[in-house]
Amino acid sequence: MKPPLPPARGFSLPELLTVTAIAAVLLGVALPDLGGLLRAQQLRAATNDLFNAIGLARAQAIARNQHVLVLPRDEAGADWRQGWTVFADRDGNGLPGPGDDILAEHEALAAGLTADFSFTSPAAPYYIAYNGAGRSCSTSGAARWGTLSLFHGGAIRRIKINMLGRARACNPAHDTNCEGAEAPG
Repeated sequence: MKPPLPPARGFSLPELLTVTAIAAVLLGVALPDLGGLLRAQQLRAATNDLFNAIGLARAQAIARNQHVLVLPRDEAGADWRQGWTVFADRDGNGLPGPGDDILAEHEALAAGLTADFSFTSPAAPYYIAYNGAGRSCSTSGAARWGTLSLFHGGAIRRIKINMLGRARACNPAHDTNCEGAEAPG
């Protein structure tokens, strides 16, 4: 005679269905927050990438003792959403060309991100330039400072450049002295 089989271990069908239903409800509650997290991460990444490009431009301007620019990649030089180019402007025309050293390029920003530029000289092109002393300047050499604001899903990040060329990133929701353009409506 065979010994009796031990009882089967596991879950019953009603138990599995209950756990699955609870998991589906929790996922449904958490899913909208995932979209907000994704937008927040895209905004942080874009701000960090642009901040690093500005830092690279300043460092290279000092190292090369010449003008280095960060310029939006669109034709008019006004739309930061299309990405940007960091280049040493050897020919002094304010545009990347065959004689210039391209130091970095950034692709277009994620969909939904917008940008606004508010500098001492408001006309396009909306470049950021540094001279050999590491000061923010216009292509003619005059001091140029201001704020570049990035917006996504109701959140704002700003990059502020002072008249000496020092850049800082800030969040107006948490940081003081982080004013700038309002989100486009």
